Amino acid sequence: MTNVDPIIIAKAESWLSSNIDEKSKVEIRNLLMSSDTNELVDSFYKDLEFGTGGLRGLMGVGSNRMNVYTVAMATQGLANYLLKSFPGEKIAVAITHDSRINNTLFADTTANVFTANGIHVKYFKEMRPTPMLSFAIRHFGCKSGVMVTASHNPKEYNGYKAYWEDGGQVVAPHDVNIITEVQKITSVDDVNWNKNDALIEYIDENFDFIYLNEVKKLSLSPNEIMLQRSMPVVFSPIHGASGKMVPAALKVFGFENIHVVEEQAEPNGNFPTVIYPNPEEAEALNMALELGKKVNADLVLACDPDGDRYAACVPDGIGGFELLNGNQTGSLITYYLLNKWREFGRLTGDQFMVNTIVTTELIDEICKSFGVTCYSVLTGFKNIAEVIRELEGKQTFIAGGEESYGYLVGDFVRDKDGVSACAIVAEIVAYYKSKGQSIQDVLAEIYMQYGFYKEHLISVTKKGKDGAEQIQNLMAGFRANRPLEIKGVKVSKIVDVKESKVYDMINHTESELNLAKSNVIQFYLVDGSKISARPSGTEPKIKYYFSVNEKLPNKEAYRAVEKSLQERIEGLTSFFA
Repeated sequence: MTNVDPIIIAKAESWLSSNIDEKSKVEIRNLLMSSDTNELVDSFYKDLEFGTGGLRGLMGVGSNRMNVYTVAMATQGLANYLLKSFPGEKIAVAITHDSRINNTLFADTTANVFTANGIHVKYFKEMRPTPMLSFAIRHFGCKSGVMVTASHNPKEYNGYKAYWEDGGQVVAPHDVNIITEVQKITSVDDVNWNKNDALIEYIDENFDFIYLNEVKKLSLSPNEIMLQRSMPVVFSPIHGASGKMVPAALKVFGFENIHVVEEQAEPNGNFPTVIYPNPEEAEALNMALELGKKVNADLVLACDPDGDRYAACVPDGIGGFELLNGNQTGSLITYYLLNKWREFGRLTGDQFMVNTIVTTELIDEICKSFGVTCYSVLTGFKNIAEVIRELEGKQTFIAGGEESYGYLVGDFVRDKDGVSACAIVAEIVAYYKSKGQSIQDVLAEIYMQYGFYKEHLISVTKKGKDGAEQIQNLMAGFRANRPLEIKGVKVSKIVDVKESKVYDMINHTESELNLAKSNVIQFYLVDGSKISARPSGTEPKIKYYFSVNEKLPNKEAYRAVEKSLQERIEGLTSFFA
């Protein structure tokens, strides 16, 4: 152990001397005795960070792992902050989880620590998707909420998302204040473990109908759905928590011919039929697409394990299916909603939408043409929810989303809602089908009006402590050596969100950026291309977002222009990858 930092060994030994279970102590002793020190170092070199969205990490023993003790310590810190924030008030929190390994254990631990601190718990009797947790917080008047999930991460991960009383994930100042309270909990012995079961009230399936009633109100084309009610729709929850709710949402909209992928219908934290339970990955949709071909589906849908992200595939016209990316579905939803709102005379000038700075600017262009304000915020749906809260009662929120397959229509939920998004996308397909149009026809129509935008995302994973340092060095390198051109194309400006600066690379000037600080840097090129780079807030990786655009001269040029844009993207990715 001579090559291991003594601080790491001391931390592991402090866990051994604390009040943890014997099995965990055996695992720590094994790590201390192992000749391979990598696991010991990674398990104890830091405390699992309670970030602005909560916890997320690999499951296992140690201070840098998801386990009952790190979950309990985080919950104790959150409980302490709630007690300080609402003195003398009855405090209730809502809790649910998805299908991941240890999720019930972690959710039970969370509930027990809250009750030990005198906090009432509204606990979903069965797993439910994230949007229902957000809605429950508002519906029951809770002060906070916890969703135990690691979203679409691999099966080895778990996590813990913290929410505030508006139903959105915690934002400033609460995020920093909660982190401060969590950091004060330095040992498992600082946790109040004396649970009070009398303070737990279970939310049963009757709540499903309350939520679904709100979802049903989002439908804008019931007549067209009635005409297309037998349209075949395939859905996969990818072994997650949305298996009941998405089919139910489709049914309340009026769809009758729904096919659920049987092999992926049962919740299973091992996600046995996929490599990653991520609907952004085409591989995760293979079974759904096979079923889609079998039933001649007009739409194939899927959600990630906690049901906040969705994916949509439509027939490609040559016997297969095309996976629409999050920017395409977001643009389609925006275009459809604004057309319907205008048709109904509901666009009065005080409506708004929200997207993130890495989401396609096509949505901004669509909103502009309808006279609807589109606010741009930092990545993370909590920032969209914050704008909704700030403008509540002043302006009307229509919808908002981000490129990573997250969308929200209406404001009764304050996080991504894959359940209602699936229903809305199905309605869009049915609406345009009733008009004799395919989704490709509609996209071509949008591109003709606003320009053909094409986006691509690549993620570069760097594991462990060394990986985290490499990512920080990459970002520092971009700032120290700002490029004048990328792949032979001049850089027109660089937006550094962390430094709150906009650098005009043509005129050699700089100006202030009015946006909260975040470790993001964006490169704008003279040909309209845009590249955004940011480290992931939840995973050990750096993400690069590419956006290119070109005028579509006519609908017949759709595929040719698409190919041209794809070639431009490939050139840009080669520079950064």
